[in-house]
Amino acid sequence: MVNEMTQKIQIGKLAMLVASLTPDELEPFAASLEEVQYCQGKAGSMDIQKVIAAVETAAKRNGIISQDVYRETHALYHAILESLEGVMRGQLGVGNMMRTVGLRFAIVRGEPYDRKEEGDWIAVAFYGTIGAPVKGLEHETFGLGINHI
Repeated sequence: MVNEMTQKIQIGKLAMLVASLTPDELEPFAASLEEVQYCQGKAGSMDIQKVIAAVETAAKRNGIISQDVYRETHALYHAILESLEGVMRGQLGVGNMMRTVGLRFAIVRGEPYDRKEEGDWIAVAFYGTIGAPVKGLEHETFGLGINHI
């Protein structure tokens, strides 16, 4: 039996790699990254809205999503929230819970399925630290969110 939904690229895996690896470490994945749109950035705060805004701003500035198309912003927002649930272990809150984050993020947009009708999908990955707002008391964290556009 042939699965018509086979994946041609894995945008989630690419997002995790871009968020967590240095440019030199990403070199072996250059061919895969040419198949997608992506960008990376950093966000650190005790305010979750600042983290969300940093990702959204990067996506718009780098042409990953269009400012004029609501469904693209909406899809990005849900991918961000899903990824942050992983970072924060399901409790979306930082400053109000006396914790802070220092994160690198990646946004990857592509067509992960062979069937053109499945369209574009977007992945957001965070890698970094979370913990008490005292230097040295944080630990590593990772989150991944994927949504269709």
